Amino acid sequence: MVPAAEELTKKVVLTEEFASAYPLSILIAEDNLINQKLARHVLKKLGYEPQIANNGLEAVEMQKANSFNLILMDMLMPKWTACKPLKTIRETLTIQPQIVAMTANALPEDRTLCIEAGMDDYISKPFKVEILMEILKQCAGKVI
Repeated sequence: MVPAAEELTKKVVLTEEFASAYPLSILIAEDNLINQKLARHVLKKLGYEPQIANNGLEAVEMQKANSFNLILMDMLMPKWTACKPLKTIRETLTIQPQIVAMTANALPEDRTLCIEAGMDDYISKPFKVEILMEILKQCAGKVI
């Protein structure tokens, strides 16, 4: 088998033990039902029990009530785009989660804009499971 073909046949193993090794409480702030289901499905396969916020305002209220370690935040949501809940969380909450921007905008400058806005990291949609897993590892390492 040629090396390129070997790369294509590699599969990511989703195991519930992943969440034990990298514990996080996760909020998915996403208004699109399909994206919600996909993110929740992948995270559940990794052993997490993520919660869903359907818009930015809901995300802020849920963070106040639950103190999630990680928020995966869509950049374009109704009732506050991601910048407003991000700013509200950063300016008003004592316990600060890791906030990772999720966006279909996949250019290098889009990542830069998200980081400059105050996001901790960035993942483009549709996300690759391997990249999400790496972000989860990094976020878990930052949780005190």
